[in-house]
This record gives sequence, structure tokens and C-alpha cells, in this order.
Amino acid sequence: MTKPILPGEVAAAVVDPVAYGNWDPLHEQLAWARANAPLAVAESPEIDPFWLVTRHADIMAISRDPQRFANGLRPTVLTNRDGEAIARAATPNNDGHLIRSLVQMDAPDHMKYRLLTQSWFMPKNLKIVEDRIRHHARNAVEQMLSMDGTCDFARDVAAHYPLRVIMDILGVPPDDEPRMLMLTQQLFGSTDPELNRSREAITSAEQAIAMLNFVIADFEQYFGALTADRRASPREDIATVIANAMVGGAPIPERELAGYYMIIATAGHDTTSASTAGAIMELAKNPDLFARFRDAESDKAGLIEEAIRWTTPVQHFMRSAREDVEIGGQTIREGDWLMLNYVSGNRDEQAFGDAFVFDPDREKNQQIAFGFGAHVCLGQHLARMEMRILMEELLPRLASVELAGEPKRVESVFVGGLKRLPIRFTLA
Repeated sequence: MTKPILPGEVAAAVVDPVAYGNWDPLHEQLAWARANAPLAVAESPEIDPFWLVTRHADIMAISRDPQRFANGLRPTVLTNRDGEAIARAATPNNDGHLIRSLVQMDAPDHMKYRLLTQSWFMPKNLKIVEDRIRHHARNAVEQMLSMDGTCDFARDVAAHYPLRVIMDILGVPPDDEPRMLMLTQQLFGSTDPELNRSREAITSAEQAIAMLNFVIADFEQYFGALTADRRASPREDIATVIANAMVGGAPIPERELAGYYMIIATAGHDTTSASTAGAIMELAKNPDLFARFRDAESDKAGLIEEAIRWTTPVQHFMRSAREDVEIGGQTIREGDWLMLNYVSGNRDEQAFGDAFVFDPDREKNQQIAFGFGAHVCLGQHLARMEMRILMEELLPRLASVELAGEPKRVESVFVGGLKRLPIRFTLA
């Protein structure tokens, strides 16, 4: 059977960082794909062909089947042909993974490593640190309220509060947080000229890989020193767990050790920052919603879940087929590469009524911004708790909030969200 091929303009949009920064036209292309070619091949001059998976149900089916759809065989983030070749030449076993974290692991390694810290991120344990999280939220609120009625919420509040929380839990001291924030933005925003290390447009695979390697080396240097400290002087933090963990009767290898720290230190705050800013943006646009949720007694769960769906900070992951599989009426062949496009899945009209309406009252919000199945986000419960606590501390302190300028999104195919959210607010 002939593989369906996406129109060139759709294929171009889903691989273009600028398109993800210019949100609405991208959604139009993805909506067309869901309606006309929900599982079809995207062809691009510089990227190997891949299946674009746009429907919620297909993304869920692939995510719950890690035996047939692997993470470790090829890059888990969209990478052009030259970039993958350079990475393979520079990595152990030519696997092409500049970082080897939980995201790049398959069974049996994945669960062995996940279980090392999973209990730290479960609701029961998070209740133990809830008071610490609330302390950080109150500090963030006080800092915002001191800004004379205007601020860039994405930059001044959302970027720092989740960072402080995850660094506290991880065991990174406050003085080192600016370094962690900078490196995270350079890693996830590597295609955004305002955020990447070079502060300019990336024009070649060699330039991109070299820049990422510098960022990764900085992370490795920092966490190498942290590991030595926690092995000499253990504490009650996740860094101590990782530094002293054993897998298969031996300490974690250095590459996997660095990857473990990095996935927690980066994904543990950047994605929560994006969803938090997304929630405030929608409240700033809708005074009635703001009035409802500023009530201290209001249940914030629906607002938080809808903000996560609406923002979809992690915009895609790639998978590789281990064997021939039938999905969505199409035959995926062994070795085929697939993009699980969460941006599209979270606007799927078949999964969400009025998918393009921000609705905190959805009865069944099966957003897939945290992924699904074996690789569902380790920190999903922490993210929800952080957002709830900040809303509880911030919203009752405000009499009003409105946009004070045009929000601006990150230009990135992988991790997105708002990098600018100018707001104007008055105190209650």
C-alpha cells in the first residue's frame, strides 16, 4: 500500500521552529492534517521522512505500546539528517543520543532508572514538601506584587518559581539557579535566536550540535561536582538519590548519571513555567474567568488541567517502529520514524468538544501534554501541585489582571510556550 504523503506546506510547518512560535497558522495546518491525512508521511529536504501522528487516539495507541514503538533507536526529538549523523559519530555505540536520560531509554533500562526517583514525585511524598513549595510561591507572589502593577509574567514569575521548587527538591542551591535557568533555555530553546547560546539563528547542523555539546558539557561539569559532594556528604534530596543509586549492582554510569540530573533539572521547571504562564494569559484575556478563579475557595483543578492542554509545553516526541504495525488504517513498517505531535493531539476535535475554546469546565480532559503510557512525565503530579499552590497564593491578591502587550512564544519544535507575557495588574 502506498504511503500517504502530506502536502508540502503542512510538512514544512511541523518541522519549522518559527511556525511553533507563530501558533495560529500552525494549528490551521494541523487541523487540516487531522481532517484529511491524520497519519501521513512528512517529507523535508533536510530531514528523513517521518509519519506525522496528529490524532489523539493514535498518539495514545502508540504511547501505550513501547514494545513496538521504541525511544532508543533514533533521536526522540526531531533532528535533521546531518545532525543525526554527526551525533551518531560522536556518541557511544553510535546511538545518536547526545543525552541519555529516561526519555531515550527502552525496557528494561527505562523502568530500572525510573524507579530510582519515582517515589519522590508521587502525591504521597509531595505532601511532605507542600509547605516548602508554598513558601516559594509566596516569595514569587511578593516579588511580583512589588513591581508597581506591570511585569512580564513569563520572564519575571513563571520562569523562576518552578525553577526554585525543582532546584530545592533536587538539592541545587539558590545561587546556582540563574545558571540552571540559562542552560535550560539554551538547551530547549536552541533554535530560538533570543534564547540559544549563540544568540543568533542556527544555520547548520554542525553549528547546532556544537552549541548543544557546549551546553551539555556545562551541565555535566556542574552535576559532576554535585555528585562528588553528595557521595561524600549525603542529604535528603534527589541529588543524593541519583549520586548514590545502583543499577544492576553498580553505580549509574557517568553518561546516564548526567542525563538523569538534566532531565529533572530542565524538564522539571521549564514545562511548568510554560503552563503557568498560559493559565495567567487566559485569565488576563477573560475577566469573568479571572473573577471566578480568584475566589480563594474555587477549585483550581479544571483551570490547571486546561492550561496544560492549551499550552502543550512538550510539543512532540519521536518514536521508531520495531516491527510492522497497523495504526489508524495505515501500515507502519519496521524502522519507520514517527512524530507524536502533542500540539495537534491536544486540539483534536474528536477528543475535545470545542477544542479551540479554553474551557476549565471540561468533564473529561484527557490532555496528553505529559505524554502517556510507560513514558508519562515523571513530574506530572509536582507540576499540578506547583500550579495549584501559585494560583491559590496569587489570584486572591489581585483585583484585576490584563494583557499589557502582545504575548510572544518560543520558536522551538520541541519545548514551547510563552517567553514574553506582559501584564498589568491591580492589587486586591
